[in-house]
Amino acid sequence: MVQIVTVFGGTGFLGRRIVRHLHEKGYFVRIASRYPNPLSGDVPELRSIAADIHERTSVASAVAGAFGVVNAVSLYVARGKETFHTVHVAAAQRLANEAHKAGVERFVQISGIGANAESPSHYIRARGEGEQAVRAAFARAGVIRPAVMFGPDDAFLNTVVKLLRRLPVYPMFGRGETRLQPADVEDVAEAVARVIQRPETGPLTVECGGPRVYSYEELLRTVARAASVKPFLVPLPFGVWHALALVAEALPGAPVTRNQVELMQVDTVASPSLPGFAELGISPRPMEVVLQSMLRP
Repeated sequence: MVQIVTVFGGTGFLGRRIVRHLHEKGYFVRIASRYPNPLSGDVPELRSIAADIHERTSVASAVAGAFGVVNAVSLYVARGKETFHTVHVAAAQRLANEAHKAGVERFVQISGIGANAESPSHYIRARGEGEQAVRAAFARAGVIRPAVMFGPDDAFLNTVVKLLRRLPVYPMFGRGETRLQPADVEDVAEAVARVIQRPETGPLTVECGGPRVYSYEELLRTVARAASVKPFLVPLPFGVWHALALVAEALPGAPVTRNQVELMQVDTVASPSLPGFAELGISPRPMEVVLQSMLRP
């Protein structure tokens, strides 16, 4: 019998890959979003449906009859009623609660390394509170915490490459000492699919970090070498970054946000005490491999 998995946020950077990896494993995938896009081609195992994660009846309809549910909805700039709490906590809890009531067997919440319900950062705190809210509603939920993700169409490496090529002087976050463990978005999507697929039904938290830990300065120099540029890296205090981000958030596309600055103030490295890619049988791809393919003419 074909099993259905509903993916909320299935049109996003990570969500699109989750949908594909689930489809490749034989699942029928419902792609739930407020503004569904018609799927290109005739793929009967994929269905784009209209669903608003903020509305209980809409969520209940989207998860009805599903074997699994994935919450890949995320928010990086709070505006109006779309706050970090309404999206990452209240909506996540609503989705987990409706999934539990519908008899869903697998639930996966996408969070992030560093999520902490005690953090002074609104964004980081909401991520941590969201995990707690999901587990309160769906005790067997799986939580996937990716490090910063990269991929051909990302907003991470592409932005760094673009700025390194344009700026002879490159301002670093702080002194460039923050540690990062970037992960391939495809590997994270595969991790989600394998958690849905696993025979065990107990709760699981997986931290997805790539094969190498960089300081922020090391990462910049690695990208610069691959792009054949030699920038002059200059430390810029985090206080200045917060002020710049406050102004930038009002601009279209928000080139830098306060929550991004806050994330750059803490190390995002997978904990050795928690399961990671290895426990799921995944050998993560190095950032340099994807970077070379991105820079190839």
